[in-house]
Amino acid sequence: MKLADFDFDLPEALIATRPARPRTSARLLLAEGDLISDRKVSDLTDIFRPGDRLVLNNTRVIPARLFGTRARGEAVAKIEITLLDPAPQGWRALAKPLRKVNEGEVIHFSDRLSATVASKTATDLTLAFNLTGADFDAALAEAGVMPLPPYIAAKRPADDQDRSDYQTVFARHAGAVAAPTASLHFDADLLQALADKGVTFTEVTLHVGAGTFLPVKVEDVTTHRMHAEWGQVTARAAEEINATRRAGGRVIPVGTTALRLIESAASPDGTLQPWEGATDIFIYPGYRFRVTDALMTNFHLPKSTLVMLVAALMGETRIKAIYDHAITTGYRFFSYGDSSLLIPERPQT
Repeated sequence: MKLADFDFDLPEALIATRPARPRTSARLLLAEGDLISDRKVSDLTDIFRPGDRLVLNNTRVIPARLFGTRARGEAVAKIEITLLDPAPQGWRALAKPLRKVNEGEVIHFSDRLSATVASKTATDLTLAFNLTGADFDAALAEAGVMPLPPYIAAKRPADDQDRSDYQTVFARHAGAVAAPTASLHFDADLLQALADKGVTFTEVTLHVGAGTFLPVKVEDVTTHRMHAEWGQVTARAAEEINATRRAGGRVIPVGTTALRLIESAASPDGTLQPWEGATDIFIYPGYRFRVTDALMTNFHLPKSTLVMLVAALMGETRIKAIYDHAITTGYRFFSYGDSSLLIPERPQT
């Protein structure tokens, strides 16, 4: 299975830099078996069925990008920091330029917030901040900006609008440095309309890491090593999903992050148990889905692990046809882009 099998040409004009407004006005490509139809996210009330259960990732994106300065005597250097994940000594982070900071140096981000470089490797560093707990959260909210994906950040800087645009309406548990972007299409009215129809919801938590944007660099994709992300499926969430399966309803994760988490937590027969920990599950063609019946997801980067995941769900030939249709008909791609609902021809058990 070669990396080139998951490549495709994407016109740059189709990369979305702002979301659709309102959120539910985004386009939705509905792929059910061999059929493709062009819909809107607002049509989900007509597409989902009573008894369907949507699995939502309730992680909250933190303003993980910081701009600070490092001083050596009179020499001052500007440093850009992107927080990656909590570490025993503070936070693991990327620094740009990394070469301009050394262990033991202090980076100042605001009057309230600074950090000491506790350790440094060839690729990243660990920062020990001067604040913790609620004080750190408040100072970070003031000094940080939303960590937009590289393909958006290259086109424009993050602004105040992104603080709401790049956050789901059900975000509860802070810790992600990238949004579960399929969920950005939902607003309170759509959630209520779906509930009124008999669609149910289960919340899980997977703190999405910056590794979600890392390219696959190996030609044999089966040898790729995934980044790990922390997630949790509570006892209540596991029982809700198990009850839906017993009743014959469909389990439909909203986003690849929710899918990866529930597949990590599922036993071979599809039963979920309470689960907490780091998952580095890599789903590519040949994977047998344990609990997922369908998937709502945005359109992904060429040669990415997420394209491999949707190819595993729908089949390689089918997903190529779906992406060809999306490109030909002008769907907007990536985090702020349009969405799709992928329903395999036969639910896998």
